[in-house]
Amino acid sequence: MIDGHIHIERGDYSLEWIEQFVNKAVERNLDEIRLLEHCYIFEEFTSMYDSVCAYSKYVNDWFRRAAGKHKMSEYLALIEKVRTQKYPVKIQFGLEICYFKEYERFIEEMTRNKGFDFLLGSIHFVDGFAFDHKPEHWIGMDVDTIYRRYFEDSVSLAQSKLFDGIGHPDTIKLFGHRPSFSLLNYYESLAEALSNSNMYADQNSGAARRCPGTASLGMDKDLLHVLREKNVKIITSSDAHCPEDVGDKIQELENCVASA
Repeated sequence: MIDGHIHIERGDYSLEWIEQFVNKAVERNLDEIRLLEHCYIFEEFTSMYDSVCAYSKYVNDWFRRAAGKHKMSEYLALIEKVRTQKYPVKIQFGLEICYFKEYERFIEEMTRNKGFDFLLGSIHFVDGFAFDHKPEHWIGMDVDTIYRRYFEDSVSLAQSKLFDGIGHPDTIKLFGHRPSFSLLNYYESLAEALSNSNMYADQNSGAARRCPGTASLGMDKDLLHVLREKNVKIITSSDAHCPEDVGDKIQELENCVASA
C-alpha cells in the first residue's frame, strides 16, 4: 500500500524526523511513502502568492505566518541525505505546488532538473479565494461559480503537463457545499486531461479527517468511476501533516476505488 501525500513541514530537516514517518508507515503496513512540502514553504516560491495575499487580510496574515520558512537548497540537502540511508519502506520526495495558470513557466523553471521524484499540482485558491481554510469564508459566495472555476483550473492544471499527479481533485466539497448542477461533464474533462498528460489522481483522506461532519472520504464516487473508465492511475494518500496520521484510512480509500 502507498501513502502518496505526506507533509513534513512541522519538524526539522533531520533523519530523526523522517524516521518517525517511516516508523508509522511500518506500523501501518505501508510499502511506500511519498514525502513532500507545500511550495510556499520556500522563499523561492513566495512571489507566486502576491495576488492571493492581496485578495484578503486573512490570507495575507496566514501567508506571512506560514510561508518562506526554508530555502529549496535545505530541502534538497535533506533529500540527498535520506537517499544515502536504507529504510524498510520505499521513500519518494516531491513538492505540492499551488497551481496558478499565469505562473506555469515559473513553476517549470523552478522545478526542472531539481531531482524530485514527483510533483503534485493542487488547487488551493479559486480566483484568490482560499476555499479550504474556514467554512465561514463561504458566506455570501456564489457556490456554482466557485465550482465552475475550480474545475476549469483543475483541467488547466492537468493540461499543463507540469505535474505527475493532481492533489485531492475535488476537495472543494470539504465544507459540504455542492453546486446546483451536475459535475459529470467536468469530471469527464478532468479525467481526459489527466489521461492525456499521464497523470495520477490523489485519493486523499485529509479532508474527511479535518471535516468529518461535512467531507466524504476521498473523491466523489462518480469522479472515481470516471477516472477508472479513463484508466487514470489513482494513488491513495493521507495528506498527513504529522507522523501520527501516516497511513490514515488508506485501506478504506482503496476499497472506495475498487467499488467505484
